[in-house]
Amino acid sequence: MAFLRVRDPQGGEPRDVALRKPLVLIGRAPGNDVVLDDPSLAPTHANLLRKGNHFTLSVIDRATTFTFQGMRARSTDLKVGDEVGFGRFFVTLMEGEPRSESRGPGPAPMNEVASLKRLVEFSRRLMSETSLEKVFALLLESVVEMSRAEKGFLIVLRDGERHLAASHNVGKETLDISRVSDSIVDKVIREQKAVIVSDAMHDAEFASARSVMELRLSSVMCVPLVYRNESLGALYLGNDSVRSLFQPADLAVLEIWAGQASVLLNTALRLDELVLTNKNLREQLRQTGQGAMIGQSPAMKAVFTVLKKVGPKDISVLVTGETGTGKELVARELHRLSPRASGPFVSLNCGAIPEHLLESELFGYKKGAFTGANTDKIGKFEAADGGTIFLDEIGEMPMQLQVKLLRVLQQRTIERVGDVKSRPLDIRVVSATNKNLAGEIAAGNFREDLYYRLAEVTVELPALRERGDDILQIAQFLLTKYAEQYGSRARGFSAGAMNLLKSYHWPGNVRELENRIKKAVIMTDRQQLGPDDLGLNLQGAASPVKALAEAEEEFKMEYIKRALDQNGWNKAQTARVLDVDPRTIFRYIEKFESPE
Repeated sequence: MAFLRVRDPQGGEPRDVALRKPLVLIGRAPGNDVVLDDPSLAPTHANLLRKGNHFTLSVIDRATTFTFQGMRARSTDLKVGDEVGFGRFFVTLMEGEPRSESRGPGPAPMNEVASLKRLVEFSRRLMSETSLEKVFALLLESVVEMSRAEKGFLIVLRDGERHLAASHNVGKETLDISRVSDSIVDKVIREQKAVIVSDAMHDAEFASARSVMELRLSSVMCVPLVYRNESLGALYLGNDSVRSLFQPADLAVLEIWAGQASVLLNTALRLDELVLTNKNLREQLRQTGQGAMIGQSPAMKAVFTVLKKVGPKDISVLVTGETGTGKELVARELHRLSPRASGPFVSLNCGAIPEHLLESELFGYKKGAFTGANTDKIGKFEAADGGTIFLDEIGEMPMQLQVKLLRVLQQRTIERVGDVKSRPLDIRVVSATNKNLAGEIAAGNFREDLYYRLAEVTVELPALRERGDDILQIAQFLLTKYAEQYGSRARGFSAGAMNLLKSYHWPGNVRELENRIKKAVIMTDRQQLGPDDLGLNLQGAASPVKALAEAEEEFKMEYIKRALDQNGWNKAQTARVLDVDPRTIFRYIEKFESPE
């Protein structure tokens, strides 16, 4: 029997390793057939291939070497008695009965535990990688190192197409999907079952496969990468020198490893998709949006035009529109476009603060001004000095405070509650309301002079239902945002969901849309959100617009029926009243049911 005798000059008895397999791996990592505990060696440094009585020793990586007959070498034939140097170790090919079966330090041959340890190591390395190409290379490197494969390929599925993402030990050829066996990989991906081929060159099913012929592979092992019943791709391993190299036990270990690796690979693929989608969305926003606002509809383009013109001017702006249309986004964009962009942006909802506290919130107070005023406190106006103050729900402001606000806008000074000292202010005021301030003025609830101070320019935001395809663009942006935030696999909307998004009335506007999509992304397990995921009341959907001819015909039928009712269903009298031919009345009577 042939065996290897391993000698460590630093001490210890030589140990023998029997050569019972056609391919023996040598390296410092646990799991090799011959473990040499020397940090200068690669994890798997070399392999010893036996063909009959012929032995060939080769390094795994071309960057590494071993010492043979006093010279560094990468490959050599060995005969009994030849000695090879690996770092501080000397390995001799022997014939006869080995004195021991010790493998030296390290665990038993590769098993599930060892393979999972490698998976943990791979996971740690993966966390530090941002390049998907490097992730693929790491995955394949770890699998080939774990197995006794000579060559390896990683195939990834994208949009139903196969892509060769990485290869190992196939020279400098350009990655080409044709180098991998179509028949073997197709079978594995289609059936989501692993395949092991002991002698590919003579296998009845796979001998004609292109890669088997071109690479002259003898042993092949291919396992699917599957996550939640979704095929991600396949790992394809081969050796062109040894038949029956891969055994069922090897396949079982690789399947366990691939099952765990699939989770990591799915995360990496989805993250890459999100990064690409976000990049595309950012570019789309840059081209079609304004700041943080999205929209290509004529109504929103008109708003963007006003913002670009008014933003750099130091004038007061009133933003109007329904609740949830994005009035604060407009205020922030006006601030961003202004010379005050480096100054503070302070927001206050006038409708959310009790009336007796609103004045001190706006203008601050002096110590001792009222019970509990233990220190001086600045208000929102002072906090916004040098920048912009946004007064939301301005229509809710009490009349007595409207007087004080008018004085601030006229004089550009404020007085804290309980103080007599005026403090100068340098601010821009942007206000917003969902009320009809003209109606409020007529009802005596809002000061007309304050209105004209606030509304030097008015920006009217359209309701979401009036923005056409903007709804779909905003919905996709929100879906991508929350899918990344919550780790959801949702990527888009079904045709039915898109139709519902466009036809729904959206009484809560963008705020309601965001709420619906956020919930759907968290709750769904699907890649495409359907109508049921959105949880919308179908009765809230707008009636579809009918063709003009159809609408006109329905009106005529209803109108003629009302005329018949008023004339006691006297057909001749109805025809005279409507100034039509009696035959017209008879024709319409045939279209709807008579009262009898």
